Amino acid sequence: MFFAAAATLALLSTPVLAAPCKDAKGKFTKCPPKAAGKPVRCKAANGKFAKCGTPGAKPI
Repeated sequence: MFFAAAATLALLSTPVLAAPCKDAKGKFTKCPPKAAGKPVRCKAANGKFAKCGTPGAKPI
């Protein structure tokens, strides 16, 4: 009984692999690429947008 509980717990705790993409008809298709995150923008001490590498610029 202990082994059955341990096996069930092991199956539930394993990470689920990414499911392949399917179209509306149920056929496998190539998955679309993930969208990139929002670009990081920085502001200078005077409140204007600045390049993030400049001294005093902080990401918002």
